[in-house]
Amino acid sequence: MVRLTIDRYLEKCGITRYELAKRTDIKFQTIDRYYKNRVVRYDSYILDRICAALDCNICDIIEYVNDN
Repeated sequence: MVRLTIDRYLEKCGITRYELAKRTDIKFQTIDRYYKNRVVRYDSYILDRICAALDCNICDIIEYVNDN
């Protein structure tokens, strides 16, 4: 299973969801869904904007967890 870890990364960096929404110019509601891992289909554009705003790699905000 693929899981977003944006919540952990933002906490580690001391950045709020509101600040991330401002930095990415993405609606807060969208950022909140990614933050709470309530996204069914990941949008590469949004993930790219988040990584650019946080100056991180995709592996910093997404992890793969084996279901077994």
